Amino acid sequence: MDSQSRVAAFVEDNDIEAPAAYRLLDTVSELGEVAKEVCTSTDYGDDPGSVDVSEDELGDALFALLALCSALDVDAEAALETSLAKYEERLAESGQAGSGE
Repeated sequence: MDSQSRVAAFVEDNDIEAPAAYRLLDTVSELGEVAKEVCTSTDYGDDPGSVDVSEDELGDALFALLALCSALDVDAEAALETSLAKYEERLAESGQAGSGE
């Protein structure tokens, strides 16, 4: 069973389904907690080499994102493959992964 299916089963088994909008808010909240750990561990950017983010917080953010994918009926693996292909194309065309926007 893949990670997205495991998260979807957990959500269903524990009766914690939520609309996609709430799943998005949860995802942003969890990413905010990751950002807080980055900010505090780097002394708010003064020491960028000292980034320290807990596995627990990253796991919470990943859980929330996979739950959002499920709520939107998006296959997370397919979305990742699409994104990787986009970045590979950009790198081949311009030498940079960013969109330039």
